[in-house]
Amino acid sequence: MAEKKVAPKKEEKKVVAKPAAKPAAKPAAKPADKPAAKPAAKPAAKPAAKPAKEDPSHVYHVSKRKEDSKWKVFNAGSDKVIKLFATQAEALAYAKELAKKQDGSVMLHGLDGKLRKF
Repeated sequence: MAEKKVAPKKEEKKVVAKPAAKPAAKPAAKPADKPAAKPAAKPAAKPAAKPAKEDPSHVYHVSKRKEDSKWKVFNAGSDKVIKLFATQAEALAYAKELAKKQDGSVMLHGLDGKLRKF
């Protein structure tokens, strides 16, 4: 008897089903998620930080009002009078106290409006 030649069977590849991937929860919006804006051009060198005493909001001026001859204390850069006094000495003492609390300075104006030492 003649033997039949049997072709070897092709091995079937087993397909293994992968578990379905869970959809990733979207993280809360972060600044990095937004498109990056073009960075602003930076100056080559920054000016040195000014000391607090040069801050105009903490410079108190003492000067005499022409209309009623009273001494006024006011903040630099503002027209609003903080307080009025009958004498220059009272106004100066009050301005010094304010400047001490705010780590500021006082500028005294003479009768002619020019700055003077006290």
